[in-house]
Amino acid sequence: MSLLNETHDPALQSWVTSANAAHGDFPIQNLPFAAFRRAGSGEAWRIGVAIGDRLLDLAAAEARGVFAGEAAEAARACTGESLNPLMALGAAKWSALRLALSRLLRAASEAEPVLRDCLIPQAEAEYTLPATIGDYTDFYTSIHHATRVGRLFRPDNPLLPNYKWVPIGYHGRSSSIGVSGQAFARPRGQTLPPGADAPIFGPSQRLDYELELGVFIGRGNEIGKPIPLDEADEHAFGLCLLNDWSARDLQAWEYQPLGPFLSKSFATTISPWIVTLDALAPYRVPWLRPDEDPQPLPYLESAANRASGAFDIQLQVLLETARMHDAGAPPAPLSRTNFRHAYWTLAQMVAHHTVNGCNLRPGDLLGSGTQSGPTLEEAGSLLELTGGGKQPVVLPNGEARTFLEDGDTVVMRAWCERPGAARIGFGELTGRVLPAVS
Repeated sequence: MSLLNETHDPALQSWVTSANAAHGDFPIQNLPFAAFRRAGSGEAWRIGVAIGDRLLDLAAAEARGVFAGEAAEAARACTGESLNPLMALGAAKWSALRLALSRLLRAASEAEPVLRDCLIPQAEAEYTLPATIGDYTDFYTSIHHATRVGRLFRPDNPLLPNYKWVPIGYHGRSSSIGVSGQAFARPRGQTLPPGADAPIFGPSQRLDYELELGVFIGRGNEIGKPIPLDEADEHAFGLCLLNDWSARDLQAWEYQPLGPFLSKSFATTISPWIVTLDALAPYRVPWLRPDEDPQPLPYLESAANRASGAFDIQLQVLLETARMHDAGAPPAPLSRTNFRHAYWTLAQMVAHHTVNGCNLRPGDLLGSGTQSGPTLEEAGSLLELTGGGKQPVVLPNGEARTFLEDGDTVVMRAWCERPGAARIGFGELTGRVLPAVS
């Protein structure tokens, strides 16, 4: 489990002056990873680390010979186009690289003249997926989301009997995962209109977002060898924002008996930045399970998970309509919640995923499932906010939404802050809905 060390010192400053600005996402205490190139250049993708409003090109930095020991091995793993080689090295080498980067980028570091020309402005970069994602699994860890949605369909019994016993998940589609800025056509498929005896085919009319966090797997496990709960952190490289778009009308018709299919596989969007578990160490909090609920089975239970298995991560959703964009109006906030409300922890997701012998591999992605808090203002989807489409959300410019319309851009943000620690952020995730293909 990640521990506090010198890289978390809130007093640290960087020679990259923009990293020292108050309320920024990328101070020296963060150092998240991304895959980038100069916008419109056609260059090969490469790995970078965010520091303030700049990107440190790790291949260029490694070529300067500024790394040594385990950090040098980790830096060499970052000279290709994806983070998979670094992810495969394991937690000790990830931490060594993070420590080296922190020392190299601190104010008064002798590396400043060597590394200054390895920086490029983030505003001049474009991004791709930070890792090759072999497999994608989406969980369902918010009991508040599960209860609120379940109540729409089963008012007297919103939660199915297994929910409080097992971390529910399903295998998703990795080929349609895109990075922030993704624009996709409204999905088409079969739906069953109210009162109809037969389905119709056409564009989804109940398109929704889902506010989630993504977990990138680092070092994998051999098939047949489960990952114990208290070793899960050694296999989790870091977290990103994730929007698992959902066509609710397609889903209602198809999800029984085998779960979502066309209603989910058309697009999933992630933020370009992976915030490491090391960077999140100051924001670990106790994981709580109500005394009146079933307590986890032994393979999902430990003192360490109880003490610090949850994360205090603020999450926010905003919406920019086409009219708002044309008028230059800012996105309108829809909801705000916190990952600490999750019913199951990151470690429990990893342990449960592998307890049957399933093998995870570097670059695999786990979704947390829609994150919602106990109040309606903390709902992570329009399905919840609008009571299943019955109560439209009215935006500041007078427009209303029950579900997403063509031209809508969904914006998601996440950050961590508390007294005695530096504020760190996840950057921004955006995705836009285009008209259905005719």
